[in-house]
Amino acid sequence: MKSILITGASSGIGRATAELFLREGWRVGLLARRAGALEEVAAGQAGAVVLPADVTDPAAVEAAFATFTRTAGRLDVLFNNAGIFTPPGTIDEIALDDWFRAVNVNLNGMFLAARSAFAAMRAQDPQGGRIINNGSIAAHVPRPHSVPYAATKHAITGLTRSLSLDGRPFDIACGQIDIGNARTPMVAGLAESQQAEAPDAPPMDTMAVEDAAKSVLHMAGLPLEANVQFMTVMATKMPYIGRG
Repeated sequence: MKSILITGASSGIGRATAELFLREGWRVGLLARRAGALEEVAAGQAGAVVLPADVTDPAAVEAAFATFTRTAGRLDVLFNNAGIFTPPGTIDEIALDDWFRAVNVNLNGMFLAARSAFAAMRAQDPQGGRIINNGSIAAHVPRPHSVPYAATKHAITGLTRSLSLDGRPFDIACGQIDIGNARTPMVAGLAESQQAEAPDAPPMDTMAVEDAAKSVLHMAGLPLEANVQFMTVMATKMPYIGRG
């Protein structure tokens, strides 16, 4: 049974991806802060491993990965997905606490998860595995008033490229999926904010979150000799410029 650990697995893209991989017969590590929400995803699923942890806590992340590798026997794939979107504003309006919180979750948390995954994949026999980082359309074109989110997602592109290079000697592949406007609670909040700011504007164009999950499944299912370095999947009618 192939194995994947998913961060941010309690809701949104992470949850949809976890549910798809469980249906496809994978062993799935479910990592997020809310144990109750993870238990809901895992209910009735023999392949699910609940891993309550905060991605910003180095010791908790290491312990969660150690638990999963003991349970599953190995780690084939990490879907490095956990992320947050802080309140909007121009840079002088952004609360410093929100900046630090975004950096801690969106960048430090993804670094910590990738670090533990890389170590596990390097040490296991046979060696190797795949890391899939969840970037964003904001890694290319930011939304207005989104400095913390845009900056951290641009940083994830650098993380992806570095891991792709450094993983080669160990058969560790790394790719990035940049998703635009999948229907998740986070995107619903953004749509409400956009509508409040511009009541006469057309509704935000979105797509089914399950289609983003299917894209992750495609990336994860490739043999290690092949890699999707960067994939963009977005709502077809979503403006690419100005509303990333």
